[in-house]
Amino acid sequence: MHHRPFTLHITTLGCSKNLFDSERLAAALAGRYHLSHSTDLSNADIVVLNTCGFIDRAKRESIQAIFDCIEAKKAGHIKALYVVGCLVNRDPETLRQEIPEVDGFFPHGDFDQLILQLQGDLRKYLLGERRRAGYPHHAYLKISEGCNRKCAFCAIPLMRGPHVSRPMEDILAEARRLIEEGVKEISLIAQDLTFYGIDLYGKRQLPLLLQKLATLPGMGWIRLHYAYPAGFPLEVLPIIRDYEAICKYLDIPLQHISDRMLRSMRRGLSKKRTIELIEKIRQAVPGIVLRSTFIVGFPGETDEDFQEILEFLAAYRIERVGAFLYSHEEGTAAYQLKDNIPRRVKKARYDALMTQQQTISMAFNQSLIGQTLPLIIDERVGDSIIGRTPYDALEVDNLVHVADPHRRLSVGNFYRVRVVDAAEYDLWAEAV
Repeated sequence: MHHRPFTLHITTLGCSKNLFDSERLAAALAGRYHLSHSTDLSNADIVVLNTCGFIDRAKRESIQAIFDCIEAKKAGHIKALYVVGCLVNRDPETLRQEIPEVDGFFPHGDFDQLILQLQGDLRKYLLGERRRAGYPHHAYLKISEGCNRKCAFCAIPLMRGPHVSRPMEDILAEARRLIEEGVKEISLIAQDLTFYGIDLYGKRQLPLLLQKLATLPGMGWIRLHYAYPAGFPLEVLPIIRDYEAICKYLDIPLQHISDRMLRSMRRGLSKKRTIELIEKIRQAVPGIVLRSTFIVGFPGETDEDFQEILEFLAAYRIERVGAFLYSHEEGTAAYQLKDNIPRRVKKARYDALMTQQQTISMAFNQSLIGQTLPLIIDERVGDSIIGRTPYDALEVDNLVHVADPHRRLSVGNFYRVRVVDAAEYDLWAEAV
């Protein structure tokens, strides 16, 4: 008698690094289960929930997702629930004691045990195979795990451990596989890209890795995410400038600009050195677009400290900016400080920062009107296509809308377009 395979849903919360991990789990489990990356619990026999534990809001979202799955299990919609990822790494024993309805909690280091329990193919996991989610033409490529930095606010080292680089030959082999699968854009991810290689090769090797990736046959775009500003390796900049495949785009989280806050956050650099770094990056790579994030409401942040962020952004016009309300995370150095900024003040500062940033983004986008830019197309909506320029990362940056009633443009390919209109976070263009 033929029995249908169990359906297994992998639900991923949090960042692109979590998605990368879920894709590796999916490859190991796909041979045994009918598998999908989904939040739909109605047709799932088994759910693997990959959680985030970065800040309080993410933890609350992860815990709510666990209890939603437990309710679905009680109602008979799912048979088993396994919880993995960063939230589990923070305190697996407490979770096991307080939420016994979950069939298993597995921190990052124990993913192989989950695969064995679910009778998956451990060999595929160990070889780094992935079953990718999202657009077929885009892939994240993790080059290292963990972090050695000591930022006062950050719980990532508690969850992900110390920095561990992947061997360069493994990264290049995976990039070749992705290109063979039709990937046109590879987003390099790590907690700190700039630290790549120091543990394996005795020195930072991001420049060499980028050169090798950029010259792979068939490589489309390479995008760099999460470059730590302190000790930034300036030798990377000529590589970004000179290799066509590398997007003139850099994600460099600054977090603050006030000297007092930078010291308290343990960021390892000053306002003066931050400004010097921004100027050097822009001088070395003309036309580069920068993305950054800032934390508002860190313990002790005064109105004057916050005003320095606004003045810095007004002066240096960082094109892409996001912000977080400070989250008081147990186990971090900042947890010893008093979380003394009321939430309403944090929210007001966040709103002020993002309102100002809208005007900066609008001005930059309007400066693009009339320019011809390369575009990668992500999807079609009716008679229009939606894509991104080299200046726009997936999910976090601008979208470009192009009318294509005759369907001459195809998803997953590159085209050149002329920008004809702009808003704060959207561009409209016509195919050239």
